[in-house]
Amino acid sequence: MTRSVLLGSASPRRRSLLEQAGWCVEQVSPAIDDGLIHLKTDSPPHIVEALAWFKGAQIGPPGHPHVASVAADTVCVVDGAILGKPRDREHASRMLASMIGRHHLTITGVCVQDRSGERLLFSDVARVEIGDLSADAVDRYLDSGEWSGKAGGYNLVDRIEDGWPLACIDDPTTVMGLPIRRLLPILDEIDQLNRDPRQEEWP
Repeated sequence: MTRSVLLGSASPRRRSLLEQAGWCVEQVSPAIDDGLIHLKTDSPPHIVEALAWFKGAQIGPPGHPHVASVAADTVCVVDGAILGKPRDREHASRMLASMIGRHHLTITGVCVQDRSGERLLFSDVARVEIGDLSADAVDRYLDSGEWSGKAGGYNLVDRIEDGWPLACIDDPTTVMGLPIRRLLPILDEIDQLNRDPRQEEWP
């Protein structure tokens, strides 16, 4: 069986993370707008796991030819406030202002579904520190529009490459939208069970 996954996300970063880990990827976009969903919980891990579950349910029935399907959702958390994707430039500006010169948490929830339809949910947390940035640097970034579609209004790798004073504690791929350190062993186990059905069910 080909080591491939069905990724329920249009994110090129998530696709790249899986491909760099040796997986073939078919990418589909869930028919869901997470910005319109309001959950009755204040728990960021529960929120991202629920949204990942909803996305996973949207990307096709069990029986697809891949080892598993994967869907994910990411938020940033500052002083208990949950920051998703900014609505506009002003919203992105407020998000960044709340994170500059201090640390915040980035949480990614993941839903993994095998071909039988069995699902596993988990979330992973990483701490990110953003140092001081000049007002000019922030304005140039906001003018670029690169904040659009990104949890917290920024992408870790792009901002580091652009010289931002960023430091990530824990798994940086969690901040990038897919916690690879935790995900890969799960996919490997499902793949092995598919190849040798005499083994016990996962996980």
